[in-house]
Amino acid sequence: MDTEATTGSILERIVAARRAGLPRQQYRMPQAALRMAVKRATPVRDFAGALARDGINIIAELKQASPSRGRIRDEFHPPALAQELAAAGAVALSVLTEEEFFQGSIAHLRAARAATNLPVLRKDFIFDPWQVWETRAAEADSFLLIAAILDEARLHELLAVGRELGMEPLVEVHTREELERALRAGARILGVNNRNLRTFAVDLETSLQLIEAIPEDCLAVSESGLRRAEDLERLRRAGFDAFLVGEYLMESPEPAAALRMLLGQGPCFA
Repeated sequence: MDTEATTGSILERIVAARRAGLPRQQYRMPQAALRMAVKRATPVRDFAGALARDGINIIAELKQASPSRGRIRDEFHPPALAQELAAAGAVALSVLTEEEFFQGSIAHLRAARAATNLPVLRKDFIFDPWQVWETRAAEADSFLLIAAILDEARLHELLAVGRELGMEPLVEVHTREELERALRAGARILGVNNRNLRTFAVDLETSLQLIEAIPEDCLAVSESGLRRAEDLERLRRAGFDAFLVGEYLMESPEPAAALRMLLGQGPCFA
């Protein structure tokens, strides 16, 4: 099986819905049309290079809603948000494209990427090579692979397709077993999700527990529950190269100001 649907009813429903809708998407956009769109796409931007810079590297996430929180942000304009977050110091963007549960879309990704020069990660529930081609056709520069829903063989396959198209994926893990499976599959950018997808509880200790098992030649990204500059500094000292921050920014009245605070540039740091 390609999915291991044991990580909670919400995740099961999301993956089931994405699987059910895939044939319709493929009918509307056959593989041949996707290949033509990929040929017309602008060059891939260096996502891995952005995360490897010296400093606090934040991937700022554009997310309008989530299954656990409902609507997070009413005023959601991807081009404006992308520009504001880029100006505030984000090194990359992450854009939710799942429509039913997160109110995202490929159009949000396209608009955000066109508004800045930053590399953009597509965040979705990807389990089929067609989706990887769709990702590059939408001009994304990287994409998320969730180890909890993919077995080792499918992880390896999707990593290979991404690299064929010039994209290095971010492989998300939450447990030691998922991390070991991702490494065996050949992952080079590892994201540790501090959120337990079974309970939705968040614990930053998850990152600290797994960082020692991430090889130095891989890029390590801490995800979820990041709300204080002190936490980012602590995780950076532990060995993390970058941080994916979404809800904290999106629930703020001024996301750019919230980002500057995380980077140690807010009023209290002046």
